[in-house]
Amino acid sequence: MSSILFLIIFVPIVEIYLFIKIGSQIGAITTILLIFSTAVLGIYYAKYEGLNTLKSGFHQLNRNETPAYEVISGAAIAFAALLLIAPGFATDFLGFLLIFPISRKLIFNKFSKKFNRKKEKNNFIEGEFEDIEDQNDEKL
Repeated sequence: MSSILFLIIFVPIVEIYLFIKIGSQIGAITTILLIFSTAVLGIYYAKYEGLNTLKSGFHQLNRNETPAYEVISGAAIAFAALLLIAPGFATDFLGFLLIFPISRKLIFNKFSKKFNRKKEKNNFIEGEFEDIEDQNDEKL
């Protein structure tokens, strides 16, 4: 079974379970208000962090540097905003983890170490080449 199919099935099951458990503890109306308030608060903070990331990216471009972290961070903030719009406590938790800069940087460092290890395993063959010009090219 593919991982995407697993997530499509597993995430709603976890969300429904959390709705039932949390709703039985704090009440149905309070649970609904909590879901709406986390969505509104999360979207507002996603907008704030997105604008900060955009501003930082423009500063990088002005210094003639590649804004690689800002691009990845902007994509993560957009994904976090989608997670916060989706109703549920688990998706809200993951969304807030991606929105806050400290936790986002920790997550990026964890993944970058994983990808850097994969790069080290690649074997490259070095060689030299010589550009040979045709005599037909010289006539033109």
